[in-house]
Amino acid sequence: MARFNKVQVITAMKETGMVPVFYHEDLEVCKQVISACYKGGVRVFEFTNRGDFAHELFGELIKWAAKDCPELILGVGTVVDAPTASLYLQLGANFIVGPNFNPEIAPVCNRRLVPYAPGCGSVSEISNAQAAGCDVTKVFPAGNVGGPSFVKNVLSPLRWSNLMVTGAVSPDQENLSAWIKAGVLCVGMGSKLFPKDVIAAKNWQYITDKCIEALGYIVSARS
Repeated sequence: MARFNKVQVITAMKETGMVPVFYHEDLEVCKQVISACYKGGVRVFEFTNRGDFAHELFGELIKWAAKDCPELILGVGTVVDAPTASLYLQLGANFIVGPNFNPEIAPVCNRRLVPYAPGCGSVSEISNAQAAGCDVTKVFPAGNVGGPSFVKNVLSPLRWSNLMVTGAVSPDQENLSAWIKAGVLCVGMGSKLFPKDVIAAKNWQYITDKCIEALGYIVSARS
Protein backbone atom coordinates (compact mmCIF):
# COMPACT_ATOMS: atom_id res chain seq x y z
CA MET A 1 0.00 0.00 0.00
CA ALA A 2 1.26 3.48 -0.87
CA ARG A 3 2.81 5.42 2.02
CA PHE A 4 2.00 8.80 0.46
CA ASN A 5 -1.39 9.95 -0.79
CA LYS A 6 -2.13 11.54 -4.15
CA VAL A 7 -2.00 15.11 -2.86
CA GLN A 8 1.38 14.53 -1.22
CA VAL A 9 2.80 13.01 -4.39
CA ILE A 10 1.69 15.78 -6.73
CA THR A 11 2.70 18.48 -4.23
CA ALA A 12 6.20 17.00 -3.94
CA MET A 13 6.51 16.81 -7.73
CA LYS A 14 5.59 20.48 -7.96
CA GLU A 15 7.73 21.68 -5.07
CA THR A 16 10.94 19.94 -6.13
CA GLY A 17 10.30 20.16 -9.86
CA MET A 18 12.41 17.14 -10.72
CA VAL A 19 11.87 13.37 -10.75
CA PRO A 20 14.96 11.24 -11.40
CA VAL A 21 14.29 8.17 -13.57
CA PHE A 22 16.53 5.15 -13.07
CA TYR A 23 16.87 1.37 -13.37
CA HIS A 24 19.72 -0.99 -12.65
CA GLU A 25 19.73 -4.74 -12.16
CA ASP A 26 21.97 -4.46 -9.07
CA LEU A 27 20.04 -3.71 -5.89
CA GLU A 28 22.98 -2.08 -4.13
CA VAL A 29 23.61 0.25 -7.08
CA CYS A 30 19.95 1.27 -6.97
CA LYS A 31 20.20 2.00 -3.26
CA GLN A 32 23.33 4.10 -3.71
CA VAL A 33 21.81 6.10 -6.58
CA ILE A 34 18.57 6.74 -4.71
CA SER A 35 20.46 7.68 -1.56
CA ALA A 36 22.70 10.08 -3.53
CA CYS A 37 19.63 11.76 -5.04
CA TYR A 38 17.95 11.98 -1.65
CA LYS A 39 21.01 13.68 -0.17
CA GLY A 40 20.87 16.11 -3.08
CA GLY A 41 17.33 17.19 -2.23
CA VAL A 42 15.27 14.82 -4.40
CA ARG A 43 11.98 13.73 -2.82
CA VAL A 44 10.27 11.96 -5.72
CA PHE A 45 12.01 9.12 -7.57
CA GLU A 46 10.87 6.92 -10.46
CA PHE A 47 12.22 3.37 -10.61
CA THR A 48 11.66 2.07 -14.12
CA ASN A 49 10.25 -1.37 -14.89
CA ARG A 50 12.87 -2.20 -17.49
CA GLY A 51 14.50 -5.47 -16.54
CA ASP A 52 13.79 -9.05 -15.54
CA PHE A 53 12.62 -9.32 -11.94
CA ALA A 54 12.40 -5.53 -11.69
CA HIS A 55 9.41 -5.90 -9.37
CA GLU A 56 11.52 -7.92 -6.96
CA LEU A 57 14.10 -5.14 -6.85
CA PHE A 58 11.35 -2.59 -6.27
CA GLY A 59 9.90 -4.62 -3.42
CA GLU A 60 13.24 -4.44 -1.64
CA LEU A 61 13.77 -0.78 -2.46
CA ILE A 62 10.40 0.35 -1.16
CA LYS A 63 11.06 -1.30 2.22
CA TRP A 64 14.61 0.04 2.38
CA ALA A 65 13.58 3.58 1.42
CA ALA A 66 10.94 3.73 4.16
CA LYS A 67 13.75 3.39 6.71
CA ASP A 68 16.74 5.07 5.06
CA CYS A 69 15.00 7.79 3.00
CA PRO A 70 11.75 8.33 4.95
CA GLU A 71 10.63 11.41 3.01
CA LEU A 72 11.22 9.86 -0.40
CA ILE A 73 8.19 9.17 -2.59
CA LEU A 74 9.10 6.14 -4.68
CA GLY A 75 7.08 5.25 -7.77
CA VAL A 76 7.38 3.09 -10.85
CA GLY A 77 7.77 3.96 -14.52
CA THR A 78 7.57 2.13 -17.85
CA VAL A 79 4.26 0.53 -16.90
CA VAL A 80 2.22 -0.27 -20.01
CA ASP A 81 -0.56 -2.55 -18.79
CA ALA A 82 -2.99 -2.85 -15.89
CA PRO A 83 -1.68 -6.17 -14.45
CA THR A 84 1.80 -4.69 -14.10
CA ALA A 85 0.37 -1.57 -12.45
CA SER A 86 -1.53 -3.79 -9.99
CA LEU A 87 1.64 -5.73 -9.19
CA TYR A 88 3.56 -2.59 -8.29
CA LEU A 89 0.66 -1.06 -6.37
CA GLN A 90 0.59 -4.20 -4.24
CA LEU A 91 4.29 -3.67 -3.54
CA GLY A 92 3.68 -0.10 -2.37
CA ALA A 93 4.25 2.11 -5.42
CA ASN A 94 3.27 5.69 -4.66
CA PHE A 95 2.68 6.58 -8.31
CA ILE A 96 2.65 4.89 -11.71
CA VAL A 97 4.16 6.33 -14.90
CA GLY A 98 3.92 5.00 -18.44
CA PRO A 99 5.42 5.86 -21.83
CA ASN A 100 1.90 5.71 -23.30
CA PHE A 101 -1.70 6.20 -22.17
CA ASN A 102 -3.50 2.93 -21.43
CA PRO A 103 -7.08 3.62 -20.26
CA GLU A 104 -7.14 0.24 -18.51
CA ILE A 105 -4.49 1.39 -16.04
CA ALA A 106 -6.36 4.51 -14.92
CA PRO A 107 -9.19 2.80 -12.95
CA VAL A 108 -6.69 0.47 -11.26
CA CYS A 109 -4.76 3.46 -9.92
CA ASN A 110 -7.85 5.57 -9.27
CA ARG A 111 -9.31 2.84 -7.09
CA ARG A 112 -6.29 3.19 -4.79
CA LEU A 113 -6.09 6.99 -5.23
CA VAL A 114 -2.58 6.58 -6.61
CA PRO A 115 -1.48 9.02 -9.35
CA TYR A 116 -1.14 7.58 -12.86
CA ALA A 117 0.95 9.76 -15.18
CA PRO A 118 0.68 8.36 -18.71
CA GLY A 119 2.86 9.37 -21.62
CA CYS A 120 1.05 11.65 -24.07
CA GLY A 121 2.19 13.24 -27.30
CA SER A 122 -0.81 15.31 -28.33
CA VAL A 123 -3.48 17.61 -26.93
CA SER A 124 -6.10 14.90 -27.52
CA GLU A 125 -4.12 12.30 -25.58
CA ILE A 126 -3.58 14.70 -22.69
CA SER A 127 -7.27 15.61 -22.60
CA ASN A 128 -8.38 11.96 -22.80
CA ALA A 129 -6.02 11.02 -19.99
CA GLN A 130 -7.36 13.84 -17.85
CA ALA A 131 -10.92 12.66 -18.52
CA ALA A 132 -9.85 9.24 -17.21
CA GLY A 133 -8.72 10.81 -13.95
CA CYS A 134 -5.02 11.39 -14.59
CA ASP A 135 -4.06 14.45 -12.55
CA VAL A 136 -0.54 14.48 -14.02
CA THR A 137 0.23 13.69 -17.65
CA LYS A 138 3.69 13.01 -19.00
CA VAL A 139 4.71 14.64 -22.26
CA PHE A 140 6.80 11.96 -23.96
CA PRO A 141 9.07 11.96 -25.82
CA ALA A 142 9.15 15.63 -24.91
CA GLY A 143 11.96 16.63 -27.22
CA ASN A 144 10.37 14.99 -30.26
CA VAL A 145 6.82 16.27 -29.85
CA GLY A 146 7.84 19.91 -29.77
CA GLY A 147 9.93 20.75 -26.72
CA PRO A 148 9.13 23.65 -24.37
CA SER A 149 7.05 25.38 -27.05
CA PHE A 150 4.70 22.37 -27.12
CA VAL A 151 4.17 22.65 -23.37
CA LYS A 152 3.55 26.38 -23.59
CA ASN A 153 1.03 25.96 -26.40
CA VAL A 154 -0.82 23.12 -24.66
CA LEU A 155 -1.18 25.15 -21.48
CA SER A 156 -2.86 27.96 -23.37
CA PRO A 157 -6.15 26.06 -23.94
CA LEU A 158 -5.62 23.44 -21.19
CA ARG A 159 -4.29 25.79 -18.53
CA TRP A 160 -5.30 23.47 -15.66
CA SER A 161 -2.88 20.77 -16.84
CA ASN A 162 -0.09 19.34 -14.70
CA LEU A 163 2.57 18.34 -17.22
CA MET A 164 5.65 16.29 -16.50
CA VAL A 165 8.19 16.13 -19.32
CA THR A 166 10.62 13.29 -19.99
CA GLY A 167 13.05 13.01 -22.87
CA ALA A 168 15.45 15.78 -23.97
CA VAL A 169 15.82 16.96 -20.37
CA SER A 170 19.33 17.59 -19.04
CA PRO A 171 20.66 19.01 -15.74
CA ASP A 172 21.96 22.28 -17.16
CA GLN A 173 20.61 25.76 -16.58
CA GLU A 174 19.55 26.56 -20.13
CA ASN A 175 17.61 23.33 -20.58
CA LEU A 176 15.87 23.32 -17.21
CA SER A 177 15.03 27.00 -17.38
CA ALA A 178 13.33 26.53 -20.75
CA TRP A 179 11.11 23.71 -19.45
CA ILE A 180 10.25 25.44 -16.18
CA LYS A 181 9.45 28.75 -17.83
CA ALA A 182 7.23 26.91 -20.32
CA GLY A 183 5.08 25.91 -17.34
CA VAL A 184 5.81 22.26 -16.56
CA LEU A 185 4.86 20.80 -13.20
CA CYS A 186 8.16 18.92 -13.12
CA VAL A 187 10.78 17.28 -15.31
CA GLY A 188 11.78 13.65 -15.42
CA MET A 189 15.47 13.01 -15.98
CA GLY A 190 17.37 9.79 -16.57
CA SER A 191 20.57 9.17 -18.53
CA LYS A 192 21.75 12.80 -18.44
CA LEU A 193 21.62 12.72 -14.64
CA PHE A 194 23.16 9.25 -14.40
CA PRO A 195 25.95 8.91 -17.00
CA LYS A 196 27.08 5.32 -17.49
CA ASP A 197 30.69 6.14 -16.61
CA VAL A 198 29.59 7.73 -13.33
CA ILE A 199 27.58 4.65 -12.38
CA ALA A 200 30.43 2.34 -13.38
CA ALA A 201 32.88 4.37 -11.27
CA LYS A 202 30.38 4.40 -8.36
CA ASN A 203 30.83 8.15 -8.11
CA TRP A 204 27.77 8.75 -5.95
CA GLN A 205 28.92 12.21 -4.87
CA TYR A 206 28.71 13.35 -8.50
CA ILE A 207 25.02 12.43 -8.51
CA THR A 208 24.36 14.27 -5.25
CA ASP A 209 26.15 17.37 -6.52
CA LYS A 210 24.35 17.25 -9.86
CA CYS A 211 20.95 17.00 -8.12
CA ILE A 212 21.75 20.00 -5.94
CA GLU A 213 22.83 21.92 -9.03
CA ALA A 214 19.75 20.98 -11.08
CA LEU A 215 17.30 21.75 -8.28
CA GLY A 216 19.01 25.11 -7.88
CA TYR A 217 18.43 25.91 -11.55
CA ILE A 218 14.75 25.01 -11.16
CA VAL A 219 14.34 27.32 -8.17
CA SER A 220 16.12 30.09 -10.07
CA ALA A 221 13.93 29.65 -13.14
CA ARG A 222 10.77 29.81 -11.08
CA SER A 223 11.80 33.03 -9.40
